[in-house]
Amino acid sequence: MRRFSLWLRGRPIVADSLLAAFLMVLDALGVGNEHHKASYLLFSVLLPLPLILRRIYPRAMAAVMFVLSVLCTLVGYLVGDDTSGHVALIGLGVMLYTLVAYVGRRDGLIYLVCLGIDLGLSLLILSEPVGGDIALVGVIYALCWTLAEFNGARHAYDAEVAARLAVADYDKERRAHEAVAAERTRIARELHDVVAHAVSVIIVQADGAKYALRHDPDTAERALATIASTGREALRELRRTVALLRTEHAPELLPQHGSAGIARLAEMMRDAGLAVELELTGELDDITPEVSLGVHRIVQESLTNTLRHAGTSPKATVRVHRREDDILVEVVDSGGVPVQEADIPGTGMGLVGMRERVAVLGGTLSAGRTEDGRWRVRATLPLRAETD
Repeated sequence: MRRFSLWLRGRPIVADSLLAAFLMVLDALGVGNEHHKASYLLFSVLLPLPLILRRIYPRAMAAVMFVLSVLCTLVGYLVGDDTSGHVALIGLGVMLYTLVAYVGRRDGLIYLVCLGIDLGLSLLILSEPVGGDIALVGVIYALCWTLAEFNGARHAYDAEVAARLAVADYDKERRAHEAVAAERTRIARELHDVVAHAVSVIIVQADGAKYALRHDPDTAERALATIASTGREALRELRRTVALLRTEHAPELLPQHGSAGIARLAEMMRDAGLAVELELTGELDDITPEVSLGVHRIVQESLTNTLRHAGTSPKATVRVHRREDDILVEVVDSGGVPVQEADIPGTGMGLVGMRERVAVLGGTLSAGRTEDGRWRVRATLPLRAETD
C-alpha cells in the first residue's frame, strides 16, 4: 500500500480520477429513489468530472464545479426532485480543500462565499428547510478547510526544507568547484615559476656560452651543462604539473557565473525562504572569470549568512553595479538577531574567505551593521588586475 500511495502521489490525475470515479459510482447508486432518473444520472456523471483536473487547474475546476452545482439545483427545482441527495456534491468540499491547500486562503474564502450563495439558493427552492442538512454541510466545509490548512502548512514546510537542502547541495558543489579552481590556480603559479625561471637561466647561460665558445671552452662547457640540467629539471617539473591539469570539466557542468548565475542564486535563495531583491546594472557577462567568480562568491556567502542569521522572514537586497573601472557589490539584509544568537551555527570563515578573495583581486571589502540595525556587505572589485 505504501508503494501504491507513493506511486499515486506522483500522478495526481490518476489519483483524482479514482476519486471522481468513486463518487460517480456512489452517486449513481441512489438513482432508484428519484422520479427523473435521466437528469439524476446526468449530474451523477457531470458533478465528479471537475475533480479529475482539480490540482492542475484548481481555480477553473472549482468554478466549473460551482456552476454544475447551481445547474443541478435549478434542474432539480424544475423537474421537482430534491437535488441535495447527490453524493457527488461532496466534491464542493473537495474543491474548497484544493483551493485553500494549493492556491491560497483568499481564493478559498471567495469560494466559500460562493458555496454559501449556492446553499442559500437551495434553501429558497426547497419546500422545507432542513436544519440538520445545513449543519452537516457546514461541518463538512469546516473540516475541509481545517484539513487544507494542515496539509498546506506541511507542503510549505516540505518545500522549504527541500529548497534549503538544494541550497546546501549547491553550496557544497560550489565550494568543491572553488577548491578545484584554487588548486588549479596554484598549479598554474607553479608552472609559471618553473618555466619562467628555467627559461631565464637557459637564455642567460646560452648567451654566455655563445661569447665564451671560442675564447674559453671550459666556461662554455659549464654553461652548456647548466643549460642541460636546467632544461631536464624544468621538463620534469613541467610534466608533473601538466599531469595534474589533464582532467577537464565539461562546460555544462561548470558553475554558472555572470548575471545568469547571480539570478539563479537569488532564485534558489527565494525558494529557501529568503526574500531577495536583485539589482544588476551594467554588462556583467564579459568580465574576467576571476572577477565574475569573486562577485558570485560574495553574493552567495552574504545571502547564506542572511538566511542563517537574519531572524524570521529574512529579506536581502543585492546590488551589483559595473562602473568604469570596478564592480560594486552590496548586500544589505533586513536586520535580525545578532550572529552570536543565531540558531544556525556557521563556521566563522565566511567573512574571512570573502576578505581573502577580495584581497587577491585587489579590491576592498567592508562588512558590519548599519545605524538602523541592518547588516551590510560592500565590496569593490577592480576590472583589470595587475599583471607582472
